[in-house]
Amino acid sequence: MRIIRNAAAVLALSVTTAFAAQDSITIGMVLEPPNLDPTAGAAAAIDEVTYANIFEGLTRFGPDGAIRPALARSWEVSADGTVYTFHLAEGVTFHDGAAMTAQDVVFSLDRARAPDSKNAQKSLFAGIEKVEAVDPLTVRVTLSGPDGAFPFKMAWGDAVIVDPASADTLATNPIGTGPFEFVEWVQGDRVEIARNPDYWGEAPALASATFKFISDPNAAFAAMMAGDADAFPNFPAPETLEQFRADPRFEVIVGSTEGETILAMNNKMPPLDDIRVREAIAHAVNRQDIIDGAMFGYGTPIGTHFAPHNPDYVDLTGLSDFDPEKSRALLAEAGQTDLKLRLALPPPSYARRGGEIIAAQLRDVGITTEITNMEWAQWLEQVFKGKDFDLTIVSHTEPMDINIYARPDYYFQYGKPEFVALMDKLKLTTDPDARAEILKAAQRMIAEDYVNGYLFQLAKTGVANAKIEGLWENAPTQANDLTEVRWSE
Repeated sequence: MRIIRNAAAVLALSVTTAFAAQDSITIGMVLEPPNLDPTAGAAAAIDEVTYANIFEGLTRFGPDGAIRPALARSWEVSADGTVYTFHLAEGVTFHDGAAMTAQDVVFSLDRARAPDSKNAQKSLFAGIEKVEAVDPLTVRVTLSGPDGAFPFKMAWGDAVIVDPASADTLATNPIGTGPFEFVEWVQGDRVEIARNPDYWGEAPALASATFKFISDPNAAFAAMMAGDADAFPNFPAPETLEQFRADPRFEVIVGSTEGETILAMNNKMPPLDDIRVREAIAHAVNRQDIIDGAMFGYGTPIGTHFAPHNPDYVDLTGLSDFDPEKSRALLAEAGQTDLKLRLALPPPSYARRGGEIIAAQLRDVGITTEITNMEWAQWLEQVFKGKDFDLTIVSHTEPMDINIYARPDYYFQYGKPEFVALMDKLKLTTDPDARAEILKAAQRMIAEDYVNGYLFQLAKTGVANAKIEGLWENAPTQANDLTEVRWSE
């Protein structure tokens, strides 16, 4: 199926490709998005195409994870933290020519939080009590309670601003306010975008871009070597990165993602409800062996559920360092001399490969594991929803999601009242320094409670033509932001 916005744009794109290759780029992606509407789908691939390129929100994530102004050039918050007033950029239009005003912000936020909303992250909007257009360039958002993280929530791809006239067809014809506009989607193959000539902000250096879908690691390697792809920001064959590193035509870009990879434990399932058993498991795990064996050396060790690239990160890996003797002593103290646990493994290689390594490490301290390899549907039903598991390995890729530990019904079943109180306090706090201290305390609490085994931060391993500049090194959100990408002279 081919979805084409207009023939003139396609012609312009082909001419650009033929005569000004330095202004075009082909980006490799492992997965094709199921649709192109970030407000109605959870798939990361949607944002990988559309975030900051086609769609924009009131705020946005920068490459360092900081919250930056976007359609809202500035904002104020009331003294009690319940009212945010956003001042919008002037002269903004949607790709179909319609002016973007405060009324579109009201529509977008009300649409996202409506009872029948298809938004995958409705919790981002749960605290909104009222959205008002004060004037065409001013929006007032009243919250049901103070929320210092509200600008952060508005930076998610799920919170982009859309036009009521095109909202129902965004899945196949995405119309936003961004620096690039949608040109063509050849399903099963690629999505093409082109520079928006009427963009309200700074024009991007690229005139056009193609997102090429290549799921097979061998095909991805071949595409890069042949020049059929100029960059592959999330390259699926890390075992070949050294070959690219040795070739001066390429640059290997290694950074961090928001993916905290954990050995999750069912905190309410005996004997895992005993902190001594959980601590014993944590000390039995050698993180570096997992990073080397499952990830070919790519990954950053973590000791809590927080991204190391975040400025508020605390390195707590020492609390759960590799210490098999301590692990055996803790198991003996807990009366667990012949412990057998179930280990559920979803499909990603970090889980399947890592699971085999962890099973051997646990066996070394006297813990036998029964491994079950699961497809995602089964994992979601049995582990995530049903909480029918002992141990599992999964990477949590949502930005700064430490608040999941405040949910008593979450799949690893922690929900300690003191931690819930910390998250409640965080929500009421707007001062950045005070928020940082709360986040640091939260990281330490879950680390000292050994809620889960904290393994590593999933690496962002990319390959690009050495002449390309401006690609993100880290991934504070799931995006291929092309706004600052250019070819060097």
